[in-house]
Amino acid sequence: MSRAFVKDAEAVDDLPDRPISDHPNEVTREGLQQIEAALAAAQDGFAVAQAAGDREGLSRARRDLRYWTARRSTAVVAPEPEDFSVVRFGHTVTIVRDDGREQTFGIVGEDEADPARGTISHVSPLARALFGKGVGDVVSAAGSEAEIMNIR
Repeated sequence: MSRAFVKDAEAVDDLPDRPISDHPNEVTREGLQQIEAALAAAQDGFAVAQAAGDREGLSRARRDLRYWTARRSTAVVAPEPEDFSVVRFGHTVTIVRDDGREQTFGIVGEDEADPARGTISHVSPLARALFGKGVGDVVSAAGSEAEIMNIR
């Protein structure tokens, strides 16, 4: 086997770690379930790649295992909000932007955030602007203003 081939094979084993946020890893109960499902999927992916002798697949699975293991070990399930007077982690907030668009977002953990599905990370600029504000308050977000219409 040529030395060049061995170097390329070794490089596959050295995939860089996925970046892990410096922010507290607050999650909802559903977010913890998503992390646990991702960890289980990474474990399954590792087993499949190992059985197939797939070095590239093993490398990806190891990286995913490191990431999801770290995220699971630092996850803190935030209590469900009981006070709806001001925006907090776990709330679903409806805003009306200054161009008339109405949007509703759930504020969740970083790994569970998916704006296309109506959830944003608690560390996103919009969530940070909303925290501590109540219905009728106006916040600056994404270069425009938005009024809080509902908190649930």
